[in-house]
Amino acid sequence: MQQAISPIDPNANKAEKYELLIKQAEAIVSSESDLIANMANLTALLKDTFNWFWIGFYRVDTESNQLVLGPFQGPLACTRINHGKGVCGEVWATGETQIVDDVNAHPNHIACSSLSQSEIVIPVRNEAGKIIAVLDIDSDELATFDEVDGNYLEQFVELLK
Repeated sequence: MQQAISPIDPNANKAEKYELLIKQAEAIVSSESDLIANMANLTALLKDTFNWFWIGFYRVDTESNQLVLGPFQGPLACTRINHGKGVCGEVWATGETQIVDDVNAHPNHIACSSLSQSEIVIPVRNEAGKIIAVLDIDSDELATFDEVDGNYLEQFVELLK
């Protein structure tokens, strides 16, 4: 049985929120081995803490060579994304976290929702270092994400190994 998770103080600064969030995430994933269940709970943790517009995982499907929608929080989303297409596909291809301050100015952006204004995408790797998914987070405000988000979210997805 999983331990109850306490809400994070909404008045804490961003780094403090992430520090507590990572501790909560560690507690959750340490008692569960199923990747999909852990992805689902981690998206819920992020949504409860930051209330971004859309938070979710796209999983690598090696048969179709596409990213396939996984657990998420938010409105309907694109179901499949081709390798190298959109920000998610670019992150899958490059293996590098990408922060987009204005998705409307990004030439390769896929508009799943016209309400999305900024985005951060983080690659998720397995123990062997192979990308198995990406964590995609959209905001309905411009320039929401920065290097602080990138650094902590990279630590956050490491917990899925």
